[in-house]
Amino acid sequence: MLLALLALLACASTPSPAPGADHTAAPGADHTAAHDATVRHGFGDVQRWVGVFDDPARDAWQRPVELVAALQLPPGATVADLGAGTGYFNRHLARAVGPTGKVIAVDIEPSLVDHMGARALQEGTPQVEARLGRADDPGLAPGEVDVVLLVDTYHHIDDRISYFRRLREAVREGGRLVVVDFQMGQLPVGPPDAHKIPQDKVLAELVEAGWSDAGSIDLLPHQFVQVMAR
Repeated sequence: MLLALLALLACASTPSPAPGADHTAAPGADHTAAHDATVRHGFGDVQRWVGVFDDPARDAWQRPVELVAALQLPPGATVADLGAGTGYFNRHLARAVGPTGKVIAVDIEPSLVDHMGARALQEGTPQVEARLGRADDPGLAPGEVDVVLLVDTYHHIDDRISYFRRLREAVREGGRLVVVDFQMGQLPVGPPDAHKIPQDKVLAELVEAGWSDAGSIDLLPHQFVQVMAR
């Protein structure tokens, strides 16, 4: 579980080629080979993963600007990106919440957390806090956040009912959880169907964990966007 969740939390905001890792060099790449490389090399080589996670080709299908805009984050909000990796979404989230808001970018790989801290300085986003979490704990305080973003990650989490019950306590009343993950079927990016979880099952599990269905956003070509309310 630790290896799977290491990949889960280190890569939640990255394209997901195979179980236990969210890595792909480009759309259409050999996802299994990318996963094998991840297992061999780990996450210590930050620049290697910057080249993977922040590949400009990803923008065409992940659509970070459009996705963050669709979340309608109010200025001053606190949003957590669980499994922020190299910080792919951080500057977009920071722009949305503004100077009075906060972005908590959580990862369990110390080298990636250090990288995100340096990236926040480079990008001029002081509202971004890079935070080290644990494999079984996102490291969020009760009632700390308004919105949680979980991109390309849900299908890696073990014991999901318990995990999302615990996560729910970190979200303020009226807050949201936004799950972005791959649709079923053959796609140019993402893992094979055997390692995906259909949107209807995601919804059912989150309802069991105490969340309420707040609808979905039809935006991305290869992924669903499921919104849940606290």
